[in-house]
Amino acid sequence: MKFGWTAKARTLHKRRMFQSLALASMILSGAPLSAVIPDGGRAGMRFDAPAHMASRPARRLHSITVPIPPVARGLSLPPVEGPRDASRPLVVIDAGHGGHDPGAVNRENGEREKDVTLAIAQAVRDQLLKSGRVRVALTRNADRFLVLQERYGIARKLNADLFISIHADSADNDTARGATVYTLSETASDREAARLAARENKADFLNGVNLGGQSNDVSSILIDLTQRESMNISVSFARLLQREAAPYVPFRSAAHRFASLMVLKAPDTPSVLFETGYISNTADAAFLASKEGQANIAKGVARAIEVHFARKLTMRGDGAGG
Repeated sequence: MKFGWTAKARTLHKRRMFQSLALASMILSGAPLSAVIPDGGRAGMRFDAPAHMASRPARRLHSITVPIPPVARGLSLPPVEGPRDASRPLVVIDAGHGGHDPGAVNRENGEREKDVTLAIAQAVRDQLLKSGRVRVALTRNADRFLVLQERYGIARKLNADLFISIHADSADNDTARGATVYTLSETASDREAARLAARENKADFLNGVNLGGQSNDVSSILIDLTQRESMNISVSFARLLQREAAPYVPFRSAAHRFASLMVLKAPDTPSVLFETGYISNTADAAFLASKEGQANIAKGVARAIEVHFARKLTMRGDGAGG
């Protein structure tokens, strides 16, 4: 099955979705629309804020904190591999940590998270390219550091259909093991998810300096509406990933969790963070560092991705038939 979508159909779908979001945004905010600006196929919007709203700080809406940090300037985009067909879905695989940031480290054998995540990301890419059904890009293909905004910024700039950040968890209790899939929430699903969020979100800080930067230039309501759509897709894929990868990867009993992870906050890109296992656990660390383990993880992720896009293709077909 070819996962394809003509350029015309893709543009029409985005236009309709954007128009619906824009209308909802104007109704909720009361801000008059002043311009609609196309940006490389991705619509943009500018509002003239009413005088009574101009001095207000960014609002917290529902469970989403807005505004979203902007993409870092001077972003270098990686090559897109796979079919030379822009209608094929694009998956961006992010190998967590890198460079001066090793991530979690196994106390016994010194295995580093940044090394195993890169090897796993490369294995996932290779497995996906074998099918020829999707296009793939890696946020990093070497041992280098990226701030969190650069990671999801690459996915946004490339107009990715799915973003998967690969990690390897750690815990003080070295018996903890198994994979977990995280999706975005401002309220962590449990104490462990909150701990993970606190650890990962510090990756943009080096010697107390915030490398990511912040901005208040984004319309909070429009982002909230767009992000909720992305979150729904993300949750659906997270459940699918657990189901399809279970024959290849050992999962924790509570495999899908929610956390306020910065790397998942691209408002318009469905995103998951895949903790492939606990590098602090002897058995998991051996699995993650082995070629066999990496190949199994890649098979599971690839199966989930293929089913995910096959479902989307079927849904578009049903909609076209109606």
